[in-house]
Amino acid sequence: MPRKDDDRNPVLLTNKKAFHDYIVIEALEAGIKLHGTEVKSCRERAISVADAFVKIEKGQAFLYNVNISAYSHGSVFNHTPVSVRKLLLNRREILKLAQMVKEKGYTIIPLKFYLKHGLVKVEIGLCKGKTHGDKRDTLRERQDKLETDRAIRNYNKS
Repeated sequence: MPRKDDDRNPVLLTNKKAFHDYIVIEALEAGIKLHGTEVKSCRERAISVADAFVKIEKGQAFLYNVNISAYSHGSVFNHTPVSVRKLLLNRREILKLAQMVKEKGYTIIPLKFYLKHGLVKVEIGLCKGKTHGDKRDTLRERQDKLETDRAIRNYNKS
């Protein structure tokens, strides 16, 4: 069964590595300009965002290094799997992101792909890279939370 944020918007892909490697400062919803069979491939969850990032050029936002695999039932007119894809954002949002990215250490990363009213949307995040120590602190906090939840559960059973 597909993962869902709620019943109407099924999540196609979550970029777990982004949450591990970056601190997400702000998240925005963006449309993505797709051609033909790309939408069908997205619905099949044939998306990979290993080293994906967003770059702002000439007042437009573009998504790089996203691999949307060729549609399994496609023909010779299938799309190319790795290409630059345009993100659909308001001018104000693009200007705000461009200004923040100029600061040292900030980048824009795709966090999640999902369907909304039948359209493929991407949630992008303005992120700042974590240091090695920050990553260890995050893992330690997660481990502590798991241990306390387990202890509470065991205490309530007895």
